[in-house]
Amino acid sequence: MEKVNKITAMIPKERAVPLLFAFAFNTAVYTGARMIAGEWEHYNIEGPLDRLIPFWAPSAVIYIGCYLFWAVNYIIIARQEKKEMCRFFAADFLSRLICFGCFLLFPTTNVRPVVPDEGFWNQVMLLVYRIDAADNLFPSIHCLVSWFCYIGIRGRKEIPKWYRSASCLMAALVCVSTLTTKQHVIVDVAGGVLLAEICYRIAKKPVIFQSYEKVMDYVNAKIFTKGNMGCKVRRKQ
Repeated sequence: MEKVNKITAMIPKERAVPLLFAFAFNTAVYTGARMIAGEWEHYNIEGPLDRLIPFWAPSAVIYIGCYLFWAVNYIIIARQEKKEMCRFFAADFLSRLICFGCFLLFPTTNVRPVVPDEGFWNQVMLLVYRIDAADNLFPSIHCLVSWFCYIGIRGRKEIPKWYRSASCLMAALVCVSTLTTKQHVIVDVAGGVLLAEICYRIAKKPVIFQSYEKVMDYVNAKIFTKGNMGCKVRRKQ
């Protein structure tokens, strides 16, 4: 019970639904698009500038380690006031819908470098290449989510300025790592960052984030006997 209390202190139970849904929907989009379009013709949109960017295997530590960055910042954002939290996760949901459309309508791939077996980081990169096929590249979800992690705390005075700056730097480093690991090309990176900004702006519209809020309220009301994203659920007399 003590462990449960610590978890709910970190993530209020009503806010766990948007977090879990975001994770589940992201997974469904990524794996679903691969299952549907895996055998379709894919297009290589690598440009001349991409060929000038060197492959650097140690940057895999950022490419893989960013999952911790995502988890921490998404939890921070889920703890914000209800309106801002719903706006963020509505934008997150919208972005995955658009990603799914892009993955199906314009499947992309790239040519990965030949990586030798020798060396620890080369082994790490080879593992990444085996696990993560060269598809679902445009826009880059790695860059999309990392930039969302910064957008969600950008301008938030209650969050220390150093952490906001560190999040911006980390998001930028993730974008660079997608290029130096040869997992993505420049257009993928630009597409991910731009999509995050556009969806976040769209989610400002009340019809968007309030619709998301109503769905989350309904789900929470079904799951919990009390609490409805901060509002009590009336019991039948």
